[in-house]
Amino acid sequence: MNGLRLVRRHAAAFGRFAGLGSGVTLAASAALILLSRWIPWTAANALTTVVSTVVATELHARVSFSHGRPGLTGHLKSAATMALGWLVTSAAVGSLAALRPGTGLVLQQTVYLSATALVGIGRYLVLRMAVFAKRAPRTRADGGVRLRAVYDAAA
Repeated sequence: MNGLRLVRRHAAAFGRFAGLGSGVTLAASAALILLSRWIPWTAANALTTVVSTVVATELHARVSFSHGRPGLTGHLKSAATMALGWLVTSAAVGSLAALRPGTGLVLQQTVYLSATALVGIGRYLVLRMAVFAKRAPRTRADGGVRLRAVYDAAA
């Protein structure tokens, strides 16, 4: 496969990932605003993170990576990436609150969405290369077959 074609395939997969992830994140952000009026922000963030992770994992597995249903293992691995993401977004907004108490909703959401974008890039890399990587057979020296991850599979 030539280099330009490979770049286009990965760019297309990342575009789908970013589009779907952005849509889910914006919906989660709206839910976070509503929920944070009734429960503490950190709890609202945890709840929206869990729900949005399940939805996003299904979408990314099926649409972004053409992998099919992710199954329990795929959901758990994806959840691990989002657990770290939850810590990053919570730390970002918590730091903002500590440094600038009484910050308005617009700045709080700007910090939250910026942290979420950085988490999303890291999540794409992990999901693409480890969780939803296509597997292709590879022959071993003794004639057996071993699986290896193929990252240039159809995006």
